[in-house]
Amino acid sequence: MRVPAGRIAWSAEEAEAVARELAAQRFAVKAQILAGGRGQAGGVKFAATSDTVRSAAQSLIGSTLVTRQTGPEGRKVKRVYVEEAVSTSRDIYVAALVDRRAGCPMLIGVSEGGEDVEERIARDENAVRRLPLPLDGSQPAEDDLRDFAASLVGQDGPVEKAVDILRVLASALGELDATLIEINPLALTKGGDLIVVDAKLTLDDNALFRHPDLQALRDEDEQDAVEFEAQRHDINFVRMDGDIGVVVNGAGLALATHDMLRDAGGAPANFMDIRTTATSLQIAKGIGLLLANPGVKVLLINVHGGGMTSCDTIVEALSIAMRWSGRRVPVVFRAAGQNAGYAEKMMVDRRIPHEAAKTIQDAVRLAVAQAGKRAA
Repeated sequence: MRVPAGRIAWSAEEAEAVARELAAQRFAVKAQILAGGRGQAGGVKFAATSDTVRSAAQSLIGSTLVTRQTGPEGRKVKRVYVEEAVSTSRDIYVAALVDRRAGCPMLIGVSEGGEDVEERIARDENAVRRLPLPLDGSQPAEDDLRDFAASLVGQDGPVEKAVDILRVLASALGELDATLIEINPLALTKGGDLIVVDAKLTLDDNALFRHPDLQALRDEDEQDAVEFEAQRHDINFVRMDGDIGVVVNGAGLALATHDMLRDAGGAPANFMDIRTTATSLQIAKGIGLLLANPGVKVLLINVHGGGMTSCDTIVEALSIAMRWSGRRVPVVFRAAGQNAGYAEKMMVDRRIPHEAAKTIQDAVRLAVAQAGKRAA
């Protein structure tokens, strides 16, 4: 699998030095942020000399790049990738991914790729070729793979080279515990070669412990600091813009709680899924992140004891988090399952002011009412 020669540069001076080492006829200078749509937003610049590479890097490094995936706040560019520019006759899009609608891994491809491929797919789904992959991780049938490759590069194109790339994608998806491996563009050159010009890899965070080499590549600067802190303490956490802090164990229960809050007119401040491996101290760190958010007006604790996390562990964590924080907000507490009765007694014994709820519906109603009072 061919890729253009290139290297990361953290300054305009380093970018110029990289260009001199590459000694190419033309260069691409790419802003390195974790978001797509860089080219359309001016985050990819082309240059003919090492001097103009320096100028391009200087204009990018330190700037804020706003793309369709960053939101209006954008992302600050801290480094660029300088590589040999590739002349292509056609750009192809190809990816291996977990297709949730089909319930299986799949290869997809578009014979005309490029920056606007997502918009074109949205307009015409028939432009996408699909090839389901075996669930056991094996390769698809050779004839199917060859037909799929030919539909992308053409019957007279470099079909065998395309097949080799597709095999690598199919294998890597399972071996790396990835949910998406995308090549866009896969450049078809006038000489009939295939070159991987740009690629994106999305991993399943829950499987990162199996890939310490990939985990070491995590760019902490590009991650939400609060969400990264939660991940460090065995808590799946996503910040949202509501005012009800949600403490839940189990992703399914968390999603159901969110849906019920929305239906009742409430607004969650976060998604939280406490992993079964989290200790009371780790859970306390997660609750502390909510207490540190001034936008959180009330805590809704909706937990079901089972497996390795019992209800009293959550109460222990809440007590610790409140001592650490010193901040008090109204608490709505609903527990079921292992040690639920003991947890309710602990809430009283620890003198944690709260409203107890027997059902999720009651808990949601109380939390929305409390948030409304605090907002008034």
